[in-house]
Amino acid sequence: MTTVDLLRSAVANTFRSKTRTVLTILAIFVGAFTLTLTSGLGTGINDYIDDTVSAVGSSDTMTVTTASDDAQGFGSADPGPAEYDPDTVAAGGFGAPGATVVALTPDDVTTLEGIDGVLAVQPTESIETDYVEGASGTKYVVSAGALVPGQHLTLTAGDQPADDGTELQVVIPTSYVEPLGFRDDAAAVGQSVTLAVTDATRTQHTVTATVVGVAEESIASPTGASVTPGTALATALFDAQNVGVPADQVDRYAQATVRFAADATDEQVTALKDRLTAAGYTGTTVADQLGTFTTVIDGIVLVLNAFAIIALLAASFGIVNTLLMSVQERTREIGLMKAMGMGSGRVFALFSLEAAFIGFLGSAIGAGVAMVAGSVVSSALAGSLLSNLPGLTLIAFDPVSIALIVVVVMVIAFVAGTLPAARAARADPVESLRYE
Repeated sequence: MTTVDLLRSAVANTFRSKTRTVLTILAIFVGAFTLTLTSGLGTGINDYIDDTVSAVGSSDTMTVTTASDDAQGFGSADPGPAEYDPDTVAAGGFGAPGATVVALTPDDVTTLEGIDGVLAVQPTESIETDYVEGASGTKYVVSAGALVPGQHLTLTAGDQPADDGTELQVVIPTSYVEPLGFRDDAAAVGQSVTLAVTDATRTQHTVTATVVGVAEESIASPTGASVTPGTALATALFDAQNVGVPADQVDRYAQATVRFAADATDEQVTALKDRLTAAGYTGTTVADQLGTFTTVIDGIVLVLNAFAIIALLAASFGIVNTLLMSVQERTREIGLMKAMGMGSGRVFALFSLEAAFIGFLGSAIGAGVAMVAGSVVSSALAGSLLSNLPGLTLIAFDPVSIALIVVVVMVIAFVAGTLPAARAARADPVESLRYE
């Protein structure tokens, strides 16, 4: 009997006892269905986290501030009022409201550039905008945050702002499109908006910029009340708000972005943080900022996957029972096949293939139904409970992961079928032919 004949016989023999086989397939279906859904949940959330990470910064950068043992203010270990220090600046988006950090100066930037492992340093220029005004003529309060190296905004329309050149470009949040007087996100691209800042002499300056993109809201910016200026616009706004500021007070930064090797290992990143600490600075990567969140999600998915595996293991006992009953019912048939020259290896392969085929049916059906159900649930939640998290596809499916699930289930089924297959292979043809 050739391999093709074995496959045909295995498929044909699978449904000799339809009820028993269907019940076994249903047991496998439950496990595969659960495993596919949990895998899709992990894929969807991790994809969203990846988009969020790209909106916060790059994986090969870290935010650096000056270390201080005397940090005080709201949200600090000491909630009391902080003693005034002329060398501090507001922490801005990096810290809690009211918190301060010791300002970074050009000398600090030079020091950071000389630390082993640091490839580049870019100080973060803090911009405090008064308002943004569009075609509607209404002024809206808005904050502004310039792009840091490696940051990539998730856009609904348009392009990223240029990080070089002289064009004044800005990306606005999608929640501001209609209030600013634009028909939709696509229509806002190419239009002009006016941003205002106030300098040290309380004089207000306005700068007109071109909208080059519209950004989605995300967990990195849940309020959607922040515009992202390109490099040229950020410089123009920063210079305007510093009119009247003493020259020695202009180049003071709450934080800086440090770039390190893209292929740096966790140990090398930790070593860089230690060198920064020794020099009097504190470094925080994007992974540090989102680490707890991702750890919790991965833990939940792992627990759910464990339940799915338990269900599959329970189903494997059903496969063992199904094939053991099949071996017993086909004892005389097995004896006849062996008497006609079919080797024990072929007999073993026949019953093992039957087990694998049962596993394939259960896993394929379970994965298919899970994909349909997951897509429906994800779409429903995106329009209701998760509508405030645009861009999140709660349950997303990776073809490679789905194929891997089917293969894993088939392997489990094959292993479960080895016991009855071995029993069939060991059967004595003479005794089997006498079996009543």
